[in-house]
Amino acid sequence: MELLTTSEVAERLGVTRWRVNALIKSGRLKAEKKGQIFLVDARDLEAVADRKPGRPAKEPEAAPAPKKTAGQKGAKTNAR
Repeated sequence: MELLTTSEVAERLGVTRWRVNALIKSGRLKAEKKGQIFLVDARDLEAVADRKPGRPAKEPEAAPAPKKTAGQKGAKTNAR
C-alpha cells in the first residue's frame, strides 16, 4: 500500500492541493487523517482519475414572468 500526501495526489491528478482537499471533504476521495495531514492510498486515485475537469455547468435559469402593463387585466393602475 502506497500512501500519498495531498501534494503528491495533486501532482498525479494535475490539480491543486485545495482541489484534493475538496475531493476528500466531499467523500469522492478516501483518505486517512494522520495528525494534521491527509494520506491517500494510491489505489484510491482511480475513483477520481476519470472526473471531468473544471466546474459543472450551471443549469439555465427559468425565464422571468412577463411584466403586466396598465392595459392588461389584473395590472395595478394609478387611477384614484
